[in-house]
Amino acid sequence: MTRKIVDLRSRPSFLHDFYGATPGTREFETAKWLNRRVGSKDDTHFTRSHTMEAFVEEVREAGITKAVVVGRDTPALKISNEKIAEITEPHEELIGIGSVNPQNPHAIAGIERAIHELKLAGINIEPGFGTPPLKADDPSNYPVYDACAQLGVPVFLMSGPTSPSLEYTNPVAVGNVARDFPNLPIVCYHGFYPYVNEMIGVAFRHENVYVVPDMYIFLPGGRLYVEAANGFMRDQLMFGSSYPFRAMRQTVEDFLQLGFKEEVLDRVLFENVARVLRLVI
Repeated sequence: MTRKIVDLRSRPSFLHDFYGATPGTREFETAKWLNRRVGSKDDTHFTRSHTMEAFVEEVREAGITKAVVVGRDTPALKISNEKIAEITEPHEELIGIGSVNPQNPHAIAGIERAIHELKLAGINIEPGFGTPPLKADDPSNYPVYDACAQLGVPVFLMSGPTSPSLEYTNPVAVGNVARDFPNLPIVCYHGFYPYVNEMIGVAFRHENVYVVPDMYIFLPGGRLYVEAANGFMRDQLMFGSSYPFRAMRQTVEDFLQLGFKEEVLDRVLFENVARVLRLVI
């Protein structure tokens, strides 16, 4: 059976040294280390995507229908919205998500340009990586949420065990944002691991919260996301590989063996993302 699959978190390695663009660097070795930590069988698999053509071909070979390429905008790492649009627009297999730094006074203008001019599908922010780091419900982030709500696009929040401090990973703050913006789809990258129970509790209370555990679903405690999706959270869990930090094909194959009910798989692999991003495939 051929399934439609949307990979909600993917980046070609050539985009930045942080993704393993340059062999022999400390960042390259860190990318290998993270791949080993989350279960990639080949810790250098990402070298294939040192070219755009090879990245797209790998998406196809993995059986992925659409791969969502995510920008970054933090003081330490920036991949511009213009770059995301440039690499995704020519390829029907790719979808771009823009990113802004909420602490930038031009953030709202950046959101409007990303959505209206660059035709990106949503906005990613990473408050815990800011200067200073902030929780998701810090009032300074609220203009970003309001702008996304007004534009009718989802906001993506990224936080996990590699955040500067787990203090900024606790999803209680996400629940506060979801309460204040009940019509805003909030997509949580990395599943806010290791706060799995807490993330599931927030999703239980707020139906506008969506969870993408991506590579952390394969770590201890990650099966709780599966258990939740087999019950109430079937319309709120989404698939992501977190490539280049986990191999695409292996992640698809491993995901299918996690124990999802058959009637749930299409929702988490495709239907939930298609609804939130308004995809027609």
